[in-house]
Amino acid sequence: MSEPLLKLAGVHTHIGAYHILHGVELEVPRGQLTMLLGRNGAGKTTTLRTIMGLWQASQGSIRFDGEELRGKPTPEIAQRDIAYVPENMGIFADLTVRENMLLAARGARRAEDIDAARLDWIFKLFPAMKKFWAYPAGKLSGGQKQMLAVSRAIVEPRKLILIDEPSKGLAPAIIANMISAFRELKQTETTILLVEQNFNFARQLGDRVAVMDDGKIVHAGPMAELAEDQALQGRLLGLSLGAHQ
Repeated sequence: MSEPLLKLAGVHTHIGAYHILHGVELEVPRGQLTMLLGRNGAGKTTTLRTIMGLWQASQGSIRFDGEELRGKPTPEIAQRDIAYVPENMGIFADLTVRENMLLAARGARRAEDIDAARLDWIFKLFPAMKKFWAYPAGKLSGGQKQMLAVSRAIVEPRKLILIDEPSKGLAPAIIANMISAFRELKQTETTILLVEQNFNFARQLGDRVAVMDDGKIVHAGPMAELAEDQALQGRLLGLSLGAHQ
């Protein structure tokens, strides 16, 4: 097997007086979608923010494509073709959808410079982006804002996309659209690390899964195995798939 694109080894993160990550060991294989699951407060968001350098690891190694990321500033990490969609989506409410997309397309000075074929592909994934192209992002619905956040992350090809709870608070129809879009994105062999609370969402998309508890990875393996083992789901996550169809 090839080396994982992203590998965390013994990662500890302190935020002020609080010790949040306690020696995280995580591998994200190339070209696959890895789900990061766990109860609220387990350390999932802290893991993503630590990878991006928004919070600095106090110990351990974060290797991406053979290069050490720990200690690097966030802009330098992003320049490695890593995109991050935070839980709050990170869009600019006062700017239009077009302007938000232009800011994310680093090689473009104007909207016409964005790769037309890639933009058409995004419009097929999320037709609302084309419909509301000239609208202020702040006037979009919650689901449309999430579509914009993901669209910004994929407006250029990325080696790795980190996404924090993309289905949170969304209506079932929007979640279905998200699942369809991520399936399309998986066909491009983009590597994705996705934090999620919705187990049914995770079950439908994940190739691999890692489960966090109390700042540590307590389980890692194929998503299909966890999806089929209700006893393991209950032990790790306090749920069973049968209750989350």
